[in-house]
Amino acid sequence: MRVNILGPMVVERGSSIVTPTAPKVRQVLALLALKANSIVRTDQLVEELWGERPPRSAATTLQTYIYQLRERYLLRDRAAASLRTVSSGYVLDLDEDCVDVERFARAAERGRAEYDAGEVESAAETLREALRLWRGPALFDVSVGPVLRVFSVWLQELGRNTLELRIDVDLTLGLHADLVGELAALVADGPTHEGFQARLILALYRSGRRADALRAFELAREALDRELGVDPSPRLWELRRGILNTDPKLDTVAELPARARTSHGVVTSSARLR
Repeated sequence: MRVNILGPMVVERGSSIVTPTAPKVRQVLALLALKANSIVRTDQLVEELWGERPPRSAATTLQTYIYQLRERYLLRDRAAASLRTVSSGYVLDLDEDCVDVERFARAAERGRAEYDAGEVESAAETLREALRLWRGPALFDVSVGPVLRVFSVWLQELGRNTLELRIDVDLTLGLHADLVGELAALVADGPTHEGFQARLILALYRSGRRADALRAFELAREALDRELGVDPSPRLWELRRGILNTDPKLDTVAELPARARTSHGVVTSSARLR
């Protein structure tokens, strides 16, 4: 069985798509898969499904959902994948390669390590491979309660950090002109994200489009003022000064946008929320 939640939920068994349709069963399976091979406490599942006011029948209803998952996906003891009852909750025993989140986290970690080791081209391909696993917003069509909501935020942040790192790797490779369109779309989608704004300004400048780079700064300043009522960060102002002064440092890897040569917040699979 394979569980994919980086986008619309898709559950595969062999060559068949067997995604559950019942909303609460999907919630239960999503949480179990996100914490595969770890205990999901009964109280966590109850909180996820019903919040702070569970019905009196919550425990019995949860057991019904677990039974349905076991029967539908053959998650019985000693099977290749199993759903075990333990004293405090349940454990979904599943090979890590069977959950797309795990595959993504490991690839992102490997790309980070390759970049730090100076293996820039390998890092670029590894990070692209990781990002291809995303088919849309995580848990896109799963009803999320308080527990899955935390996972959803974490996953979106992890995906964004990995995307930033891949862009920085491409900047290191000199792919400035190729990045302009992608960065412009990212900025249009998130005009207050100063990391993407800085990368767009730098990519424009390195592509020989100095006037467009300065215009991008002005648009960033307007968006930050309009949406948040704040001025650009010192980093953006520094970038603007460098462009006005034709600072040669802007053409070197050392002058990549903030965080480009430090940790991008890539969280490894071993550091998942527990």
